[in-house]
Amino acid sequence: MKKFYKYFYTLCLFVAITSCSSDGNGIDDPSDDEPVIDKSLNRKGLGDSAHDLLSDDAYTSMNIEVLYVSGYQPTVAAMDNFKEFLEERSYKPDGISISYREVESSGLAPFEIQEIADIEDDKRSTFNVGDEISIYIYFADGSNEDDTDERYVLGSAYRNTSMVIYGKTIEKFAARVNAPSKSVIETAVLNHEFGHLFGLVNVGTELQSDHEDAESDGHCTEENCLMRASLEFGSGIIDQIRGTPPVLGPKCIADLQANGGK
Repeated sequence: MKKFYKYFYTLCLFVAITSCSSDGNGIDDPSDDEPVIDKSLNRKGLGDSAHDLLSDDAYTSMNIEVLYVSGYQPTVAAMDNFKEFLEERSYKPDGISISYREVESSGLAPFEIQEIADIEDDKRSTFNVGDEISIYIYFADGSNEDDTDERYVLGSAYRNTSMVIYGKTIEKFAARVNAPSKSVIETAVLNHEFGHLFGLVNVGTELQSDHEDAESDGHCTEENCLMRASLEFGSGIIDQIRGTPPVLGPKCIADLQANGGK
C-alpha cells in the first residue's frame, strides 16, 4: 500500500487539465500561459490538507470532480446536501463548484483500496491550481473487498483530497426494508468521508477535547455525531439515520473551527 494513504477511513456502513506533459515527478510542464500542475499536492496522506480545505488562507475556492460509472451517478438531493455541508464548514469565498463525468467500468470489483487509487491516477483530471483546491470523488460500480454478510463498506477517504463511494453497495442497502432512502445514505456517506478529509477525528485536525473513539481511530464518541464509528457498518445506518442524515456534534465542530473552519 502506497505511503500517501498510510491512513484511510471507510464508512461501512472541471477546471480541465489540457495539453500537459508529465516530467515524471508529478509536476506537469506548462504550455504557453497555462499554470504549472503539481499533482503531488493531491497525493498526500489523509488529513494533510485539512487546514487548506477548511480555511481560505491558501485556497479561496474548491473544485469537486465527481466521476461515476454508468448507472451510479449520485442523486441530485445528495449532492445538494453535500455542497451545503461544505459551505457550512469551510471558508471558500470564491465558491464551491462540482463537475460530473461518466467513466467506463474498470471491471475490477470488488475493489482493493490500491485499485481505487490506481483508477484515480488514470482518470483524475483536476488538481490544485493557484488559489483553487481540487477534490476527487469516484462513485464505483462495485463493492469493497472486505464486505461480509454483516458488514458493508459504503465509502472510503484515502488521500488528502480523494474519496470513493461504493455506489452499487449503497443501492443494495437502500433497497432493504426499513432502510433510509438512497439520497439520505449518499448524503451521510459523502459528509462522513469528507469529515475525514477535514481531518476528523484527530486525523490532521487537532482535538480540542477528548472525543476520539479509542476503539476506532478517526471516529467520534459523541452521541449521534456524523463521525460516529457506528456509521462504519451498514447496519449502523438504520440505527443512526431516521429520515435525515446525521450532523456533526459540537466537539467535532470545535475541532474544525480551531483549524480554520466555520
